[in-house]
Amino acid sequence: MTLDTLAEHYVKLALAVGEHHPYYIDAYYGPSEWRTGEKRALNELKTDISALLDDLANTQTSEAMAQRKAFLQIQTKSMLTFIQIINNEQVSFDDESQRLYDAISPHITEAELDKVLAQLDTMLPGNGSVSERMNVFIDQFVIPKDKLDAVFKAAVVESRQRTKKYIELEEQESFTIEYVQDKVWSGYNWYQGNSFSLIQVNTDFPIYIARAIDLASHEGYPGHHVFNSLMEKHLVNGKGWIEYSVYPLFSPMSLLAEGSANYGVDVVFPHAERIQFEKDVLFPLASLDASKVELYYQVQAVKQQLSYADNMVAKRYLDGEINDQTAIDLLVKYTLVTEKKAQQRLGFINANRAYVINYNLGQDLVKAYIEKQSQSGTQAEIWALFSKLLANPKTASMMQ
Repeated sequence: MTLDTLAEHYVKLALAVGEHHPYYIDAYYGPSEWRTGEKRALNELKTDISALLDDLANTQTSEAMAQRKAFLQIQTKSMLTFIQIINNEQVSFDDESQRLYDAISPHITEAELDKVLAQLDTMLPGNGSVSERMNVFIDQFVIPKDKLDAVFKAAVVESRQRTKKYIELEEQESFTIEYVQDKVWSGYNWYQGNSFSLIQVNTDFPIYIARAIDLASHEGYPGHHVFNSLMEKHLVNGKGWIEYSVYPLFSPMSLLAEGSANYGVDVVFPHAERIQFEKDVLFPLASLDASKVELYYQVQAVKQQLSYADNMVAKRYLDGEINDQTAIDLLVKYTLVTEKKAQQRLGFINANRAYVINYNLGQDLVKAYIEKQSQSGTQAEIWALFSKLLANPKTASMMQ
């Protein structure tokens, strides 16, 4: 069989698995008739997925098609693990990470995180725990709700202009912004196809000024919206590789999607340029004191060293080492959030499990891959390498 035929089988099987989980299919813009709505037995799906893997292994391809085949194989294998998970079979956190996302998060200890807390302890004024003082400190940087839309849209306009200097997007590309509540995530991009997205921003909790650029870039430019647009343009429409018309959320593609969206924030807004733009535009729009922007980002830079705390807590919690309250307490202590926000984060972990590794580990792997390829380190070269990766996706092991 040809790769095109096997790719069609893959898409139909992914859609069939998606009938067992409401969020497994994050995006689909292939033939509508392939989405049958039929809920096939999981054992039957496992048999068909295994057969597809055998067919892929036995299919000879040219060197030019080797990456396409490898990507299909890794994506297909992940479906077997996801079936185990929705069938409530026991899978350890690291096994799940490896088999769903093609990577294992580095193990980190509380002692390592405590060193970062000690550093923040010297930077934050007031009394109480580091977490308590952090929340008091960042309260001064909350975007007022009546300013949120203006601030967010200004960040979107700027990130789009900057991205379009380096990446050619379809003329009709665009997205709609909605503000929602009662979600376990802070922002979400629902890609609709034809270079159009629906971006939802969760307003359950205060949104801090740094999140404006983070969300605009991560969900929009050059993040999820651009990633999906480039795959559709270059792979689905340009090459006819139908497998890229479906995006299974719990699959190796998500490590690149989340990792590149996080890495892309620093690509589109290098640190000094970001601070200048926020000081000149976003802080005034939000009616915040722009004189404190440097201190704010000094604290944020140190806090970023705690990013793997999420993974540590998720691993211990999902492996049954700690209970709900201990997990919440650890999230409060090491991710420096309120207890209510920690409860939301635990809800995300319950819903998405090992998916948490895709943000921090994904970002680090994409960054390392781009820097390894880079020769001059110029902004133009970084953008060229970055856009090439988005248009020709690789899984974690393929980026090693």
